[in-house]
Amino acid sequence: MKTGTVKFFNESKGFGFIVCDDSKKDVFVHHSGLLEKVRENDRVEFEEMEGRKGINAVNVKRVQ
Repeated sequence: MKTGTVKFFNESKGFGFIVCDDSKKDVFVHHSGLLEKVRENDRVEFEEMEGRKGINAVNVKRVQ
């Protein structure tokens, strides 16, 4: 599992981005990849999966 911080999440559009701790790159996250609701600045852990347009965060959940 990777860790990061939610940089942006638009709940009405159902997507956002997570800044990955190890690479500092933005990873796309779609609401279908969330295990629970997230908001900007939440610390999360997630897995990466190849999507249609690149890497997506999946199985995203908040961590303390």
